[in-house]
Amino acid sequence: MKFDQIVFAGGGNRCWWQAGFWHRLNEAFPQDPERIASISAGAATACLLYARPGRAGAQWGLDYYAKSLAGVKKNARWENLFSGEPVFPHHQLYKNALINILADGFDNLQQAPKIQIGLAQIPSWMGPRSAVAIGLLAYNVEKHIRKSLHPTFGRSLGFKRVFVAAQDCPNLASLVELILQSSCTPPFTPVMYRNGITVLDGGLVDNVPIDGLEPAQPGDAPKEILVLLTRRYKQPNHLVRELPGLRLHYVQPATPVPISSWDYTHQELMPVTYQQGWNDAEKYLLAGMFNS
Repeated sequence: MKFDQIVFAGGGNRCWWQAGFWHRLNEAFPQDPERIASISAGAATACLLYARPGRAGAQWGLDYYAKSLAGVKKNARWENLFSGEPVFPHHQLYKNALINILADGFDNLQQAPKIQIGLAQIPSWMGPRSAVAIGLLAYNVEKHIRKSLHPTFGRSLGFKRVFVAAQDCPNLASLVELILQSSCTPPFTPVMYRNGITVLDGGLVDNVPIDGLEPAQPGDAPKEILVLLTRRYKQPNHLVRELPGLRLHYVQPATPVPISSWDYTHQELMPVTYQQGWNDAEKYLLAGMFNS
C-alpha cells in the first residue's frame, strides 16, 4: 500500500520508533508521499529520513548520539541552578545533533516531499511565562489523564497552530531553529520566538498534527494517510478513521517504547527503540495490515 501523505507525531526520543517503522515499511512497499505533517522530534525524524536516506542514515544518527551523549550522566545539573549555566543540557545537545545529522543532507530536502513543521503560538492575552505554565499543564492533563489522541485544551485556551515548510528554510541554521521552535518545551529548552511571537512545542495544540494535511478535493477519492504515533493509546494498533477528503491509518507501537522523551542518560535505548519500530512494522506487514 502506498500512502499519499504521512504524519509524524511528536515524542522526543520515542520518535526513533517511527524511523525504524518507516524503513521496514519502505523495504516492503516503497513510499513516495507528496506531503508530510510533523511536529517536534517527529519533524526532526522526517527531515533525517530524507536528509540521510535509508537505514545507513538512521545508523549515522544513532552513532552520533552514542558519542555525543556518552558523558551525560544526569538530565538535570542542579549544581548550575545559581551559576548562570543551564540546569538542563538538552537544548544545546539537541541543537548540536540537528546540525551534525542534517548538515550533509540539507540539499536533499529540496527533493523531499513538502515537510510541514508545526508550532504553537501562545494566546495574545498570555505572557510567555504564564503561557508556558498553563500550556504545559493543559498538555500534561490531556496526555496523562484524558489520554486524548487529539487534545483540545490547547486550542480552547487560545494556542494557535502555525505550519512552516522545511523547504522554506533558506539554510541549515534556519531549519534547525524551526525544529527547535517546534520542540520548545521549557524547562528542557528556553522559551523561543518566531517573528517576535512566543512559540512553544507544536504538541500544545495537537501532538498528532493531522491539521497539516491536505485533503482531496470534493468528489475525488480520499487521500490515504499514514499516521505514525510514538506512544500507546486506548485504540487498536491500526485504526482507520475517515474525515472529509482523508482516510487516516493510525499506527502505534505494539508495546510502550523503552525510552522517554527527554532522557539523555540512556542513549543505548535509542537503537533499541529504532529496532522496535522495525519489528513492529514487520509484524504488521505479516498480518497484512498494509495490503491494499
